[in-house]
Amino acid sequence: MEIRVLKRNDTELRVEVLGESHSFCNALQNFILKDESVEFASYDLSHPLVGNPTIYVRTNGKRRPEDALIEATESLNKTLGEVREAFLEAWREER
Repeated sequence: MEIRVLKRNDTELRVEVLGESHSFCNALQNFILKDESVEFASYDLSHPLVGNPTIYVRTNGKRRPEDALIEATESLNKTLGEVREAFLEAWREER
């Protein structure tokens, strides 16, 4: 995964995420929006087959948008790890 910063200031961040899809961006957006300092978060994917999504985060100024994005990715990663473990446990019990 490659990320390009398109816009960055004290309250706004726009990044392009190469090689990702709606699935990843939608999940990440949901985790970003859990942050109380985030006023707005969205993503845009102009074409699902040939486009690269852009993620936009705007905070209220109490926190840098890149910190909100990083924390959201960490939370998403933790949740995915928990889902993975639940599946593995279910398959172990099935044997």
